[in-house]
Amino acid sequence: MKKWMHNNDKISIIIPAYNERETILPILKKIEEVNFGPIQKEIIIVDDFSTDGTREILKKLTSIAYKIIYQEKNNGKGFAIRTALKHVTGNWVIIQDADLEYDPKNYIDILSHAISNKQQVVYGSRQLKRQENRYSCLSFYIGGIFLTKLTNILYGQKLTDEATCYKLFNAELLKNLPLTCTRFEFCPEVTALVAKQGIQIPEVAISYYPRTKENGKKIKWRDGLYAIWILLKYRFKKI
Repeated sequence: MKKWMHNNDKISIIIPAYNERETILPILKKIEEVNFGPIQKEIIIVDDFSTDGTREILKKLTSIAYKIIYQEKNNGKGFAIRTALKHVTGNWVIIQDADLEYDPKNYIDILSHAISNKQQVVYGSRQLKRQENRYSCLSFYIGGIFLTKLTNILYGQKLTDEATCYKLFNAELLKNLPLTCTRFEFCPEVTALVAKQGIQIPEVAISYYPRTKENGKKIKWRDGLYAIWILLKYRFKKI
């Protein structure tokens, strides 16, 4: 057993899923292949009222390894994450998109860094690892850099990738944050709330395989503008 692994640790993997029929089973297979040793693994999937057959695929899964929650209407990624948090029983939580842009193999580096260094939060950074085709288009790349720099200026952080999906949290900390997000603003909101607790967020390098809008990427330029507003709002809001 590796030194950083603790028998009493458990990681809850939250997967918001909306219209991902082509990738939901492949990503679940990748997650299942991650070996945490003695650390338990809990997989919580929230189907956000998919209409492309994703929901039907999930209903055929019989493994008790999955907790599957079906939303009555499409509410958004942030709402799905908040819904899943009510079902978390692990002491660590990580967010996983239902596509194949992020590699679950990176869980090990992120979790080991958190446990070994007694961190409450660790982000996986796409910027810290050299790789080709880091972003599917220039606007996503520039937008991510801008949001990261704005976060660092407003909250005194030293992040390189604020908008990363791979965010690992101590479960108790995350559950106690006053989250109100419904869509993609989960990222700036949770980052702002963590920073206002006086926590410096460390990062580890992760792999990234971007997809295009044609292949199902859902975030839009309007979400970037809303993320800016969220960062500004929480900087001056009393929590």
